[in-house]
Amino acid sequence: MVAKGQFLERPTLIPLGTHVLEGLSHRGTRRPGLLVLSPTPEEGGGMDHVLGAELAWAAAHAGFPTLRFNWSGVGGSQGTRGGFESLVREARAAIDLAHDNGGAPPLVASIGGSCRVAMSVLGDVAGVCLVSPTEIEEWGSKVWVVVPQSDLSQRLEVATGHLHVIPGADRTFQKNLPLVGRAVVECLNAAETLE
Repeated sequence: MVAKGQFLERPTLIPLGTHVLEGLSHRGTRRPGLLVLSPTPEEGGGMDHVLGAELAWAAAHAGFPTLRFNWSGVGGSQGTRGGFESLVREARAAIDLAHDNGGAPPLVASIGGSCRVAMSVLGDVAGVCLVSPTEIEEWGSKVWVVVPQSDLSQRLEVATGHLHVIPGADRTFQKNLPLVGRAVVECLNAAETLE
């Protein structure tokens, strides 16, 4: 039995053609929901990535529904690992489910290399929150960025006004990990007021 206020994610299957992706979701009453894109499989990403789990916990604790999943060929997700276009298809399938479950397009929080995938689906979602982005050249008004202090650069400061810097942190976020979750909740709060 789950007591009021406890964090309980439920196993979730995301249909993708003839396959399914393994996911975990949490119900919430606020909108938009949060879809977490873990780092790419090449980076060792999956739904159990510590940073992705922290983002899901923080969002759920703030009342937002969440969804995180394993890419094809990772964990219990069926299929084989594919390239960039496959990752975009998988993200779109997860967006569809998150939208259906939450009643509104989700905000996508992506980590590392999956930030490029998030930018590819920007038109389909409430916004994106890029955590430690790599290879991102264009920014928009629906884009928030969360970076460790060690990655702060002049380019990021100029590129977006929606910048959260995690003090004393590096790319592993072993220091100040809860601050990353709080920053993503701030992105959700901002996206909520835009609806």
